[in-house]
Amino acid sequence: MTIPDTICLFDVDGTLTKPRNVITPEMKQFLTESRGRVKLGVVGGSDLIKIEEQLGSSAKGDFDFLFAENGLIAFQNGNLLATQSIKQFLGEDRIKQFVNFVLHYIADLDIPIKRGTFIEFRNGMINISPIGRNCSQSERDEFEKFDLQNKIRSTMVSILREKFSDFGLQYSIGGQISFDVFPVGWDKTYCLRHLPENEFKNIYFFGDKTFKGGNDYEISVDPRITKSFAVTSPDDTKKYLSELLNQLEQN
Repeated sequence: MTIPDTICLFDVDGTLTKPRNVITPEMKQFLTESRGRVKLGVVGGSDLIKIEEQLGSSAKGDFDFLFAENGLIAFQNGNLLATQSIKQFLGEDRIKQFVNFVLHYIADLDIPIKRGTFIEFRNGMINISPIGRNCSQSERDEFEKFDLQNKIRSTMVSILREKFSDFGLQYSIGGQISFDVFPVGWDKTYCLRHLPENEFKNIYFFGDKTFKGGNDYEISVDPRITKSFAVTSPDDTKKYLSELLNQLEQN
């Protein structure tokens, strides 16, 4: 390891891969080579299964740290480090109230198409998709354009935030078709508690949703982050990471 006390953390969708696509062999090779120069970690909002679908079944071992569901499921060098659950936090009564309201809201929502799986319950969050996660890639692309023009997700988030203001929840719009709901403080900053401060004095973050309201925003402005990079594609990530590593090695 040529660069001590340092780790680079990456979002998945739009950062290491194109949205909901798999990592390219070239990007995978680039990360393998980079890991020989600095420690690497992944922090995704998705569960482990989806992260492995995109980054490969060997993902847990390909990175020094892998944080699924924002770090609620954490791995270090391929070994399970810690887990946390939203069920325990909210309780079944509140979960039922929330889910019932969301289903009624989506049923009354007037959008061009609807598919299946509007609510996906994960270990540490609830993912909500107005169009439904069973849509095709072309349908995802069309909904993303429609959402940008009509603010479907942001409007729904505003309503839920007001309706369930006493539930201790926060909301984060990410990807093309959905948004995440999770307890306050369980955004991507949650993963930082697994990185010992005496071991990592410099933490760099790369993400494509670092704008306010995006699911990379909170971690990108966290005081523990040395510097965050707002990227637009895997190629962008590769460019910024190469420049950073060359700069760090020269210092």
